[in-house]
Parts: sequence; C-alpha cells; structure tokens
Amino acid sequence: MAQSFWDAAAPLISVTEKHPFLVSMVDGTLHLENFQYYVIQDALYLTDFADCLNRLGNKMMECGGNEKISKRLHQFAVGAEECEKDLHRSFFKNFNIDAANAEPMPNTLLYTSYMTRIVSTRPIEEGLAVLLPCFWVYMHVGKCMLALRERLGDSVERPPEFDAWIDMYGGEEFEKEVKDYIAIVDGAAAKRGDEETLKKMEEHFIMSCKLEHMFWDQAQNLMNWPDFSESK
Repeated sequence: MAQSFWDAAAPLISVTEKHPFLVSMVDGTLHLENFQYYVIQDALYLTDFADCLNRLGNKMMECGGNEKISKRLHQFAVGAEECEKDLHRSFFKNFNIDAANAEPMPNTLLYTSYMTRIVSTRPIEEGLAVLLPCFWVYMHVGKCMLALRERLGDSVERPPEFDAWIDMYGGEEFEKEVKDYIAIVDGAAAKRGDEETLKKMEEHFIMSCKLEHMFWDQAQNLMNWPDFSESK
C-alpha cells in the first residue's frame, strides 16, 4: 500500500534527492550558515513531529486499536525527541548555537501546522500517512547522499557535522525504523482499505513530500519572515 504512495510521488522525490542543499552537503560546498539555519528549524520541527507521533499512539488506543502498535508509535516519538535531537544537540554544541529562542520560519510552520491538523482532525490512517515522508524521504536521500559521498571519495572535504548527518539518515539503524513505520502504514491501509481512505492517504503523503522539499528550499535560501514594520 505505502509503495503506491511512493510511486505516485516518485517524480517529486527524484527532484528532491538532487536538491542543491543536500548535494552541497556531500560535496562540501554548503555554507555553515545554511546548515545551522536548517538544524535549528529541524529541531523545532522534530518537537511537533514527536508530538504528532504521540497523538497517533494515543488515538490508536482510544479507537480500540493495537496496543503494540500504539507503543511503537510512542517509541518513534522518543526516537525523534532523543536520538535525532541528540544529533542536533551535538551540532548546537559544536557551533555554539541553540534553538531556545528560535522562531519557526514560514515553511517550518506550514509543514508542522499541516501535519498537526491532519493527525488531530482526520482518521488515524491519514495521520500515519502524513508523517511517512519524514521517515521515508529522509532515508532515501540519506542513501543517495551516501552513494554520492562514496563516488566523490577523498576528492572533497566537508565538515564532520555533514558526515554525521549523512551517516544517521543513510544508516542501517534509521532504515530499520523506517521499515517498521512503513509496515504500520501498510497494516492500517490494509485494515481500512476503502478507496476514499487510500486516496486521502496518498494525497497527504504527496503533500508532505512537497513540504519536505520546501523545507530544504527554505534552508537553501535562508528564508525569513517579511519585515512588516511600516516604512518611514
């Protein structure tokens, strides 16, 4: 089931895997300012992402669903808050930055608001689908970046933080997490299975794929909120 969502989004994903932000991380040309901007925004995103996973875990039990799956969703939330954010915290320490007083930038807010609305107001199957790209697209681009890094070999140098990011999302441990989540989505889709639900799940999957791409656009361009002060 989930594979059909991926296939529907394949043209978009094929563009995202070549995103200049990601490619420049591998070839070492990405400016640290852009990476630091991204890390801060991603830390803010992960807080809401973990909250959405916890909401789905709670909703699963409220709907009389599988207790094992509910527990697994809560474990995914812990992974986002602890494992992924541990990586971010190491970056914060290395760069002497933090996200304590950071403001979500436009595409961060757009993405988190969208996924939170779907998770909170729509059936659980749709909620599961809207979060899937954050797992699957990250694994996919991580694998693509690993391959590019291998092809480039020692011909380029990059900050160790870039390699740490690539190693996490292109690594086997993250791949295992992704496959577990895909299995949950497949199970939910098969159980519900009606055409309208599957259509909605696909729509949310594609939209989140778009928002993933836009999230990297935002970091590439150092997007900020417009200046709303009155001109003098």
